Amino acid sequence: MDSLPATVASALVEADSENPESDSGWPGRWQALTAVSVELQSLLVTDPGPELVALIEQIVTQLADGVAGTRRHRVELAELAHRVLAIHARACAQTEPDPIRLADWLLDLQLQHPEAPDVSLSGYADALDDEGLQHYRARAVELFEPLPVIGFGETGRYDRARWARLRVMEELAEYTEDVDLQLLVLSKDLSSGWHYLQVATVLRDNGRSDEALEWVERGLRAVGGRGAALRLIDLAVEEHLRRGAPERAVAVCREAFFARPNLDIYLKIRALVVHTDEWPPLRAQLVNHLVQDGSRLAVEVYRRIVEVELARRGVEEQDLVVEWLEQLRGLQPDAFADYLDHIKSRHVADRQLLDELSKRGL
Repeated sequence: MDSLPATVASALVEADSENPESDSGWPGRWQALTAVSVELQSLLVTDPGPELVALIEQIVTQLADGVAGTRRHRVELAELAHRVLAIHARACAQTEPDPIRLADWLLDLQLQHPEAPDVSLSGYADALDDEGLQHYRARAVELFEPLPVIGFGETGRYDRARWARLRVMEELAEYTEDVDLQLLVLSKDLSSGWHYLQVATVLRDNGRSDEALEWVERGLRAVGGRGAALRLIDLAVEEHLRRGAPERAVAVCREAFFARPNLDIYLKIRALVVHTDEWPPLRAQLVNHLVQDGSRLAVEVYRRIVEVELARRGVEEQDLVVEWLEQLRGLQPDAFADYLDHIKSRHVADRQLLDELSKRGL
């Protein structure tokens, strides 16, 4: 038993060598390393106890050091370290070690060796028990909380320390099914609107509607109408409708449209209020906003809105749509003729519309 660490150390020293000639002996050294793994499994049956646990911890640490120190055999050593760690979990289940000490060792192993092995807390459920798990959680959170948040538009820099702490927290959150831990992890990276959406979705799915809507608002302010904006708006609309507050759903869409005009947002608003008395004045507000904006984006959205309303108009709205076309001619005089030809070609069978356009000199 006592010779096993020396066997591992010898094999790893040569595996770490950059000399191509030394690599020719790798199959033999690899066989020696796998034999150590087999011997540990045998000892688990014949000689379990605290000494075996300590021995396995020593060997796992050696293998983890080997993963970090070699490029040629990193994959094989990582897999072997994972197998030996699984033996360690079984040994702990039989021995019932000090749960606080075990929690510290598992944390230190991961923090000092981000590359491998991966710790699965489910394998240590009995050995850690509630006391060890609480200690593990408290220490992991204490280490993770000070990490800086990756702000919107920033490029995340995942150095070894950050990556190790992130991996610890992700595994802990998954194992404990602790929503607050999951949110703590997600909220450390807010580099894009999709990250805000992730946080809001988790909150929504766990019945924390008010917080979800707060994160949607934060996300919309960050993205400025781009990227994940439409999905954030979708989530807000769905949640406000579920809560019986359609007016808030409309308000969210209206604010987003004013911030950055978008046909999809217009269509969302239309679907929400088209059959109410609110629609005509609200539609007028939206269109007037585009006119006052006058930007290329605003004009493009205006053009597409005209096409939508032409396709869906009632008889009583024909004059209004024609007025919009006249207004559009003033906004985009150079390109209006081609656009009008496009409109006429799409509605060639609509004699009423064509006659009205002709009366207006269009």
